[in-house]
Amino acid sequence: MKAKLTVSKKDENFRDFALNGNLWIILLQVGLPLALYQCLSMVFKILDSMMASHISAESVSAVAYLSQINHMISAVGGGLAIGSSLQVSQAYGAGDYKLVKKRVSSLFGVCGILGVILLCVMPFSSVLLRAARTPENLVAIGSRYFAVELLGIVISFLNNVYIAVERARGNSRRILYLNFVVIAVKLGLTAFFVYVLQSDITMIAVATVISQSILLGAGVYNMTRKDSAFSFSFKDISFRRKTLGPMLHISFPVMVEKVAFSFGKVVVNFMSSMYGSLTVGALGISNNINGFTTSAQNGFQEGCASIISQNLGSGNRKRAIEAFKKVLCINVAIGAAGLTITMTFLRYISLLFATSEGVVNTEFQEMIIAINRYELIGGCIPLGVLSSCMALLFGFGRTKLTLLINFSRVFLFRIPVLWILQNFTSLGTESVGITMMVSNILVAVMALIIALLVVHSESKKCQEEALKQPDGVKV
Repeated sequence: MKAKLTVSKKDENFRDFALNGNLWIILLQVGLPLALYQCLSMVFKILDSMMASHISAESVSAVAYLSQINHMISAVGGGLAIGSSLQVSQAYGAGDYKLVKKRVSSLFGVCGILGVILLCVMPFSSVLLRAARTPENLVAIGSRYFAVELLGIVISFLNNVYIAVERARGNSRRILYLNFVVIAVKLGLTAFFVYVLQSDITMIAVATVISQSILLGAGVYNMTRKDSAFSFSFKDISFRRKTLGPMLHISFPVMVEKVAFSFGKVVVNFMSSMYGSLTVGALGISNNINGFTTSAQNGFQEGCASIISQNLGSGNRKRAIEAFKKVLCINVAIGAAGLTITMTFLRYISLLFATSEGVVNTEFQEMIIAINRYELIGGCIPLGVLSSCMALLFGFGRTKLTLLINFSRVFLFRIPVLWILQNFTSLGTESVGITMMVSNILVAVMALIIALLVVHSESKKCQEEALKQPDGVKV
């Protein structure tokens, strides 16, 4: 006799809390660990940049440039995990645990196939970099680094699915704790390779692969529990339209959006390289500095999207809309705090990235400051608004709109603006920072208008559903 699928008492309690508890508390309970997790991921990137700067300023630029290409590739698995996990959350909210297991197992199966395909690309890393118009001096420095990073991306495909599943069931603290371990291993190995062995940036990528493998091991351990709706099973992998279709339908625009956005950033890096490879490094570092604020906002975005999906799965549309309003307040507050703190200590922060072997590269430091001042003004609060709007759209499954927004962000508001500034002004490096400021403000305005239209549309549906219900029935 086939065992009945179940969820733990903890999972059942979380489902009830997500559907009926105080929204402020549930958003903080789910979002805060995810925000800290995202910030720790930024520590990953920032300390990589700092340690790379110990090798050389060109190494920083290579890491910054190649990371955007890595993001473009990993966006496929990341987009699939984000979109599909929302379908897992809906099935969880509806109490359909059999469907939860099928979707979880099928999601792992698809990402496994993508990983195998990507491994076949590793021997051609230099060809891929040149096809992406990477400056030749950065290809020479970073081709082996990029090849190892491809292996890391394959592991991240599976890790992203595991994290998405844990997020759907409210285990954001587990994600945080596991990431603490990953960070500690990563930093220890990177410091050993760079400062003790005096290695090149390839060993930074090796440290990433080893640390991410620890998270993968934890995922395998936690996802192989029998009879749990959230466990993985080969026999539950299904490529039928009924199972895979809804996940791909919602995930495909997310994948395209993330790939297009990352490709756009690669184009921006290429355009910025006309000011010299150090400008590319300064832009990457500026993104990382602001990343502490935007990462926290993205953590609340992910948590809120999951809560919205669960409430939609249970038929509570009005509560889903209320979650968006509350996360908007939270993210704007985070943006205001991040803007104040970073602007106050910007010159001191920039020293961390412009110092190599005790010597400050003043030119590099001033580049970082010049770009980052504009990014701060146009980033902290506007991107908090954007993150909140994306949570709403992801949660309601409006992923085609998220594709439109992020496509516009890069190809309408960013690349054309930078081209105009490069060809019709003499601003120099500052034009890169101005471009970021303009594009972030414009896309935030666009996203807010779209979000308000969606809220209006969904509120009308709430009213129509309420009129159809008998007296005394809550919708």
